[in-house]
Amino acid sequence: MSNILKAFINIVNSSQTNIANVKNGNNRANNMGEGLETYIKDIFANTTHEAAEQNKLEELSRIYSYQGNKNNPPDLILRNSDAIEIKKLESKNSALALNSSYPKAKLYANSPMITTACRDCEEWSTKDMLYAIGHVPKDTEQLKSLWLIYGDCFCADKEIYERIKNTISSGINTIPTVEFTPTNEFAKIKKVDPLGITDLRIRGMWHIDNPNKTFNYVCTYDDTRDFQLICLMKKEKYDSLPSEDKESIENIENDSVEVQDVRIKNPNNPVQLIDAKLLIFKV
Repeated sequence: MSNILKAFINIVNSSQTNIANVKNGNNRANNMGEGLETYIKDIFANTTHEAAEQNKLEELSRIYSYQGNKNNPPDLILRNSDAIEIKKLESKNSALALNSSYPKAKLYANSPMITTACRDCEEWSTKDMLYAIGHVPKDTEQLKSLWLIYGDCFCADKEIYERIKNTISSGINTIPTVEFTPTNEFAKIKKVDPLGITDLRIRGMWHIDNPNKTFNYVCTYDDTRDFQLICLMKKEKYDSLPSEDKESIENIENDSVEVQDVRIKNPNNPVQLIDAKLLIFKV
């Protein structure tokens, strides 16, 4: 079973950050977004340098239980482990565009926003949500930075977002003489015009600040480096990971790696601080 610590070690050992060199099967990735997704898949599966396509497919099938698409989160699910959402940014400080999916501290199997295939990929009810946020500057093929950060470090509980969504939906649905149909979006109005041939979809476009901005009090982006990897998780998550992986991290002999105990703001109550683990690799 793979995890964030194995991915961290694989990146440190591979030193592969040019996503144009990433292969999707026998072909080069068609675009930088696809290249980043393939890169993320490879670092968790340790298949970055696997040349034999069949061997790679077998290993990916062993490591992952689900791969999603652009319209249905998450992008990946590690078998018996975390859900992963991948975001590519052209600017180091750009906000994350989550579109119709609000920020997620956790992923729930009963969420109406996921597919049946995701719900049935294995036996599960709740998964930790891991955001993989890659900074690939415009017109380049170089991954300049990668955040691997758990949703419960910076996203509030789902009730916070659902209250806003439900309040807006309820208000819209009180509009008189309008025909509504069931939807997972805010609302969908049928037959807006006299001919009854025009529909209106009302959907949310969620954004959340970049971790470079949110966590600048514990980690500073270094513009002088060619690449930097930042992993952030609650201490309780770190403690739950396999002992051999924690030992590998803590005993790693690389001057470019830092392992820090930090305290971060509670996303549900910022005056409270919670214990967290910060892993940094800069080259």
